[in-house]
Amino acid sequence: MTAEHAPRAVHLVLPAGVDDPAAPSGGNRYDLRIARELPGAGWHVTDHRAAGSWPRPTAADRAELARLLAALPDGATVLLDGLVACAAPEVLADRAYRLRLAVLVHLPLADETGLDPALAAELDAAERRALHTAHATVATSTWTARRLVTHHGLPPDRVHIAAPGTDPAPLTTGTDGGHRLLCAAAVIPRKGQLRLAEALAALADLPWECVCAGALDRDPAYTARVRALVARHGLGDRFHLTGALTPEALGARYAAADLVVLPSYAEPYGMVLTEALARGIPVVATAVDGVPEAVGRAPGGAVPGVLVPEGPPHALRGALDAWLRDPGVRRPLRAAAHARRAMLTGWETTSRALAGVLETLSREPRRTM
Repeated sequence: MTAEHAPRAVHLVLPAGVDDPAAPSGGNRYDLRIARELPGAGWHVTDHRAAGSWPRPTAADRAELARLLAALPDGATVLLDGLVACAAPEVLADRAYRLRLAVLVHLPLADETGLDPALAAELDAAERRALHTAHATVATSTWTARRLVTHHGLPPDRVHIAAPGTDPAPLTTGTDGGHRLLCAAAVIPRKGQLRLAEALAALADLPWECVCAGALDRDPAYTARVRALVARHGLGDRFHLTGALTPEALGARYAAADLVVLPSYAEPYGMVLTEALARGIPVVATAVDGVPEAVGRAPGGAVPGVLVPEGPPHALRGALDAWLRDPGVRRPLRAAAHARRAMLTGWETTSRALAGVLETLSREPRRTM
């Protein structure tokens, strides 16, 4: 291979535990997938894992990240996950003159719900410093890119978009009654499982079964609240908290589902929504942040699901009530989901977008002190 055709090199810095099967998340799956896909776009990937309690690192965690970056060659192109980079702006600042740094942001740190206001302000300020220090920022949705530009005052030409891809999946035909519901998300306040349980408790006279597939240990107090509400309404045999599932087990849950529900309070994109649509499954989701972008529209403009406003507590209940009661609601939503399925882009599109950012970054002149 000649030098001009040799693959370029990128150092990918991810939080340790990104591949822990007990803690799956959309961000983790995105990170691991781009590590696999970038070589196909002409980039040699060296994968580094930053141990620590990101995004709330200790002094020892920051020191270890500093050592990791110090060991990289001068002029190296480095792509860091935002959970790591945005929590250690001082480490980035000390290396920005020697390395070409890009930060990958899934969800702005302060947008996680349930944070103490003082902690949210601290994370927000650290993220702003880190992103202004980096040479480039990569956002995983148009919404996230816009928010980073407006909220942190970043130059628009330094913020790029590489939306998640979707793998092809078998078509799911669903049941006549549409009663099998799936919520695939970690059980944390931002994902809204408590709101979902409340909505379904009000529809207890209708035939439904809901599986909530996601980690139960991220916020034990919140998980306990969901379980208590389910028990109080006698829904234990209909509302199931499975914990984190393997990809194969989650795939089986998708195959059995009629409707995927994502009642989030904040969602930069919503990979579970495109994973549902890849199977032709309609969705009900709160219309927050990047969710409308992920859901999209079928040819002709039909939305392959129902996007409910985030505020009114009855909105989710009303959408589920209509879905469960009326075949006339289900049929067009299924048709739109089937049509949207053919329009989804794959991970090669994501890797090409990232490769373009890295190519531009690698050609930039080094900063001077």
